[in-house]
Amino acid sequence: MNLSGPIAFAFSSYVLVNAFTPGPGNILALNTMTNYGWKRGKPLFFGIFAGYFIVQALCALSVYGLERFLNPVLAVMKYAGATYIFYLMAEIVRSKPPEEGSDKTASWLRGFILQFVNVKIYLFGITALTCYIVPHFQSLASLILFEMLIASVGTCATLTWIFFGGQFRGFYIRHFRLINILSALLLGQCAWALLAND
Repeated sequence: MNLSGPIAFAFSSYVLVNAFTPGPGNILALNTMTNYGWKRGKPLFFGIFAGYFIVQALCALSVYGLERFLNPVLAVMKYAGATYIFYLMAEIVRSKPPEEGSDKTASWLRGFILQFVNVKIYLFGITALTCYIVPHFQSLASLILFEMLIASVGTCATLTWIFFGGQFRGFYIRHFRLINILSALLLGQCAWALLAND
């Protein structure tokens, strides 16, 4: 498999910018790391990663032949996603660092479900394929391979957000109310961007 230089550069740039910019998954991962740390946040992180790979596989399938089915679903998911993001905003604002010695962990299911209503990664995956890949490769195997590459880059991006959450954990514990409000506002911007694209 080989993309020409300019196409490969454009595809790589698009993937990196989309993966590393703030989105619901990255912001939730950052907030979870500052609240719970790596060990207790791990279930949620792995839920985000698993959801990312499955959603990207669904994007490959939709581009391969199910686009008529997926478009109406995406329209509904936009509102479901915004509703879920608003719910996460409220949870983040109300959250506080667990007590010292607490064994409370973040939920795998919460991270997994977020990716299924995270319209950003659907649009990311479908746009990347239709704009850069489909003109050169049309087989289902090729589409899935490129989507797994996208999911891998997305996972690395989320791990970067997790890393920075760990670096600022002490600061977060001292200023968690302000940081929770800022995180919630960033999530609110994600929800607003979803709804504003009508």
